Amino acid sequence: MFTGIIVDVGIVAAIRPLGADRRLCVQSKLAAELRLGGSISVNGVCLTVTDLSDTDFTADVSAETLRCTTLGALQAEDAVNLEPAMTAQTALGGHFVSGHVDATGQVAGIEAEGRSFRYAFNIPGSLSRYIAAKGSITVDGVSLTVNRVDKQGFEVNIVPHTLERTVFRHYRSGTPVNLEVDLLARYLERLLESREV
Repeated sequence: MFTGIIVDVGIVAAIRPLGADRRLCVQSKLAAELRLGGSISVNGVCLTVTDLSDTDFTADVSAETLRCTTLGALQAEDAVNLEPAMTAQTALGGHFVSGHVDATGQVAGIEAEGRSFRYAFNIPGSLSRYIAAKGSITVDGVSLTVNRVDKQGFEVNIVPHTLERTVFRHYRSGTPVNLEVDLLARYLERLLESREV
């Protein structure tokens, strides 16, 4: 589990194809704090640390994850949002994030609004029912509050602090992103479905 509060922006050092899978090596100051077999969120995707040094960590990315997320499009030198798994001592500054991506979307537009920026995202139509205005959503691992939502997409405001400390500063119109809806929305829908049978 994660909180959606990004701790570091790492740099992809290498990507090694392994059949249908890939091995991802990321340079980050977090490497010294991680442990083998531990979880780390990379652009919102929960991965398992398989190798470590003082300056980087390695994680395997399965064919399924490559199909369902934006990790398959990563290249060496790309920046990625990183968050280690939460512990009992972690401050819950965002919301509960599983690191299991529901869908990918893309940046539809970016507009300055005071010192902040309003980001609009296009989403698959099937995802809109899980997103609520003033509710939480995770974009590339970042916990955000939804300002507006419709069947085509949603909007969020990005404050200067978030812009400086995440990969949001690299986004342009058309940039693909990983999306995870609030866990409560998914479980509530499942609960209601089971009551109908």
